[in-house]
Amino acid sequence: MSKYKKMKQLIADMSLPEYRYKQLLDAVFLQGIMRFEDMKLLPKTLREKLVEQFGETVVEIKAIHHEKSMQTDKVLFELSDGNRVETVGLFYKEGWNSFCISSQSGCGFGCKFCATGTLGLRRNLTVDEITDQMLYFMQQGCSINSISFMGMGEPFANPQVFEALHDLTAPELFGLSQRRITISTIGIVPGIQKLTREYPQVNLAYSLHAPTDRLRETLMPITKKYPLGQVLDTLDQHIRQTNRKVFLAYIMLKDVNDSDRHAEQLTKLLFKHKKYLPLYHLDLIPYNQTTVTETMVRSSHTRIKAFCRIIHNAGISVNIRTQFGSDINAACGQLAGAYRDDQKQGERTMSARDVKSFGEEVCEYGFYNQGAMRSTNSS
Repeated sequence: MSKYKKMKQLIADMSLPEYRYKQLLDAVFLQGIMRFEDMKLLPKTLREKLVEQFGETVVEIKAIHHEKSMQTDKVLFELSDGNRVETVGLFYKEGWNSFCISSQSGCGFGCKFCATGTLGLRRNLTVDEITDQMLYFMQQGCSINSISFMGMGEPFANPQVFEALHDLTAPELFGLSQRRITISTIGIVPGIQKLTREYPQVNLAYSLHAPTDRLRETLMPITKKYPLGQVLDTLDQHIRQTNRKVFLAYIMLKDVNDSDRHAEQLTKLLFKHKKYLPLYHLDLIPYNQTTVTETMVRSSHTRIKAFCRIIHNAGISVNIRTQFGSDINAACGQLAGAYRDDQKQGERTMSARDVKSFGEEVCEYGFYNQGAMRSTNSS
């Protein structure tokens, strides 16, 4: 249960009128007041109870480090138990603010090219730890135009992500349109299916990164559980039911997945789903190297353009993604929570057994919770 539901229940338990809850939310989301003691419209007894139950401020996570570069702001947060996550703010010159948020501390899926995957899974974030990442930036005076679940962790491995979607889209809370939110997944089929049912207008991105199961398994072990064909069939169903575009992410790795042959294999794979191909869009992502993934190297710009040309000439929607933030390790695949070797105690990697049972476990237990200044954007 999110803190906002608990606050509403607290007000009811104190036999206070319902408008006190609206005053509390207006203080947070319209006036930007984060300290309960500063919410002077609320009676003192309520303010004291809020401090007693939730602490001095609405924001529960603590910013402990900032790094900035052109148009990018990366914040390292410490959670109540000492775990850490990173969030990236992207500030476009046109005035658009987009935020890349985390859903887990670390990640247990072990993708070979991803810095987060080297950490192992520490734990899922709570719904409030997810939404507090946005609340923090609101506290700094930032408007929230769009959010992507592309930070640390696999969103569909954390059932609290769906509770967070509820709060992020609730008109009385963050008030974001579903279309202003993107979830990126490595291909957790039950999660995709649940998103289709419950939040059909949320944008969906699939981390593809290889044209064949054989190659993808070497890069992303989850492929053994959810092979490309199964995931793409599920994405076809998503498109059929929502009529929404699906984004395919493909990291360009030198001498790994970037040859002409790989491009031809990729076009062949996607043409197996020709009926829905007009609503697939391929993003080619220049690889962002880190100190913990040094064996992987970015493809040359010439090679990426040649790869892109083959895809484009086949009639597939494709572009080369323009990125910024790599100089402060804030770009795709670079988030690692600033963990040192001596901070890796208790890490856990998804074992083959975990991967085998993961989908069924998520189906049965994982997705039962539903649930910027207040945004006026509707699309």
